[in-house]
Amino acid sequence: MKFDHGKISCLSCHNAEDYDALKLADGSRIEFSDVMTLCGQCHGPQMRDYEHNVHGGMTGHWNLAWGPREKNNCVDCHNPHSPQFPKMQPTFKPRDRFLEKPH
Repeated sequence: MKFDHGKISCLSCHNAEDYDALKLADGSRIEFSDVMTLCGQCHGPQMRDYEHNVHGGMTGHWNLAWGPREKNNCVDCHNPHSPQFPKMQPTFKPRDRFLEKPH
């Protein structure tokens, strides 16, 4: 398994006594479903932005009258073992159908 997450080790997040759980920095047991709490203790600015809906994304409907909306969490977009997105070469900008001149 590739691991590239700074200077931490597997047991910085994984619970050595219970592999069905994670652990916080203070040693407290935490469920995998609460991964946002785990990530947020080291990634404060990203967590703040996530809480204000400027980091991360959503699935579902903006208009809740049309259906439910669900926010992504860290591991929906980032691999926790190697979280940085790979470097990419810029490509052509996307086509914007509203800014193009009509035929």
